Amino acid sequence: MADIRRRHFVDGESIGAIARELRRSRPTARKALTTLTEPVDRRQHPPLPKLGAFQAQLEQWLERESRFPRRQRRTAKRLFEGLQVEGYQGSDGPVQRSVTRWQVRRGSHPAITQAFVPLAFPPGETCQCEWSHEEVELGRVVQTNKVAHVRLTDSRPIFVVADPRETQEMVFDAHVRAFACFGGAPQRVVYDNLKTVVDAIFTGKDRQFNRRFLTLANHDLFEPVACTPESG
Repeated sequence: MADIRRRHFVDGESIGAIARELRRSRPTARKALTTLTEPVDRRQHPPLPKLGAFQAQLEQWLERESRFPRRQRRTAKRLFEGLQVEGYQGSDGPVQRSVTRWQVRRGSHPAITQAFVPLAFPPGETCQCEWSHEEVELGRVVQTNKVAHVRLTDSRPIFVVADPRETQEMVFDAHVRAFACFGGAPQRVVYDNLKTVVDAIFTGKDRQFNRRFLTLANHDLFEPVACTPESG
């Protein structure tokens, strides 16, 4: 939904063009323009009516063959044929997708590679947001305060605000003040996986962002981006 709002309000794309490219219906695209809250997908695990009974067998094969030399491991097609012998009557598509998901979870998918590119940013396109812990003396009492640093990546101007805690309200307040200082919101904001911003870290760049935080991002029309842990 956030992508639809940014493409329409920031990039000026029409509802029809967005619906065609994202393969959404026009009513769905229009609804996204008037709603800030991200929809909740209550299907935690998509149904696999035919493969479900064979999922444990498939993962057992994958786990066992992961210890074999690569040339001795069965491809997804061969695993599909093996499941057919066991009685599987579905198509090979769910098997292919299940094998890919298992490889991604294990970090063994061939598409997972690391790449590094030079850092160059257009003016106002990206900013970085992170927190530091600073000791201050207030009324002769030394205490640790959380300091938000919001920096534009092109010309490097920085906005700094200190708060007693790193709660979500303080994060939102830091964004509102920083955008007011800069004269607007950038297209992207990069985070170092703040717990108040990111609920769960998956493989690569895939993240589950906090729903209340996404409401802020949808309102200000910026794209949140999380860094890869322990990587430059």
